[in-house]
Amino acid sequence: MSRTRLAAFALLLFISSICAQEPSGGPWDLKALRTIALTPEWGEAAGKVREVYYAGEPYEGKPTRVFAFYARPEGDGPFPAVLLVHGGGGKAFRAWAEHWAGRGYCALAMDLAGNGPKSRQPDAGPDQTDDTKFRDFDDKSKCDMWTYHAVAAVLRGHTLLTTFPEVNKDKVAITGISWGGYLTCIVAGLDNRLQAAVPVYGCGFLHENSVWKARLDGFSSARRDRWVDAFDPSNYLPGVKCPILFLNGTNDFAYPLDSYQKSYQLVKAPRTVSVRVRLPHGHIWTFGEVDAFIDSHLKGGDPLPEIGTMTRDGDAVTAKVTTKEQVKFAHLHYAAATGAWQKREWKSVPAEIKDGHVSATLPADRPLVYYLAVTDKRGLEVSSPHAELPGKK
Repeated sequence: MSRTRLAAFALLLFISSICAQEPSGGPWDLKALRTIALTPEWGEAAGKVREVYYAGEPYEGKPTRVFAFYARPEGDGPFPAVLLVHGGGGKAFRAWAEHWAGRGYCALAMDLAGNGPKSRQPDAGPDQTDDTKFRDFDDKSKCDMWTYHAVAAVLRGHTLLTTFPEVNKDKVAITGISWGGYLTCIVAGLDNRLQAAVPVYGCGFLHENSVWKARLDGFSSARRDRWVDAFDPSNYLPGVKCPILFLNGTNDFAYPLDSYQKSYQLVKAPRTVSVRVRLPHGHIWTFGEVDAFIDSHLKGGDPLPEIGTMTRDGDAVTAKVTTKEQVKFAHLHYAAATGAWQKREWKSVPAEIKDGHVSATLPADRPLVYYLAVTDKRGLEVSSPHAELPGKK
């Protein structure tokens, strides 16, 4: 073999080895975050909930602590556990931890804005204002960024949970809301200890379409690219190994459906989608879909229905439905595929369920965006990915 061919062969092997590696861990030292020794500092207890502090990442050269509410069921366990990640303007929510403890889980709801139970801590990390989240940074200051600290706090929280004797360390899930959903997308791509993940609202591709796109567009291309490369979930979602449920609304003000779909399509692990028409945006933790999805993977509960690939023949659309629970009803949801996603007027018509398939006839409107959805007898809804038809020529 000639030197040229040998060199080409060596280059091919090198490229192949890179492609076979795990997705980037970004700026986080994953091994350290999974193995670090953490000593909980316990605070006040009330009912099933107890205050706890644990060490966070250094911030501007100084040590920090993370505050959290920890809740657990009565008994010895071991119990499954869930990490609860709040969104922008949120905090560690006691009631959220109580919700999961009441369902038989140990739950850790950590604060990611530097707050304690009543006020901001003197040994806090960065706050969670948008100015802080999107400030400029270099290699030296990257580890002072809010996303870096928030992700590390969640990973450290998982590591802390695994040291509690009442926790089944092999059955831990994560769910987050809004910015917490954004963080859940990143953590799920980094933490292969997780058994299930549910990002609510949050997704990646913030630079392509999101409520923060204008802010990112206002930066120099170099500054924008630095933030996207380090902290956009699109770089980490390909690393998700656990089953994941994506829950969002058709008109979400922050995370529109185009960026949302691009995000969940990056996931190679089993994924479920639930897009709800005009779902309100808020710190809502009473979605039955979230509870049932995590139960199905951590407690052997009945799974959510599954909708297969949606196909179209003319104006007829259909998809296979797999379900253990009886389907109560099905719908075709659709809107004109023009204008901002947040302002589109969605309409719904009944779809037919027959022989394990859901089917419907598309309206004559063009351009059109549409998807199929089914709701089981528990009232839990799942949907197909949306599809678009161009305008008529």
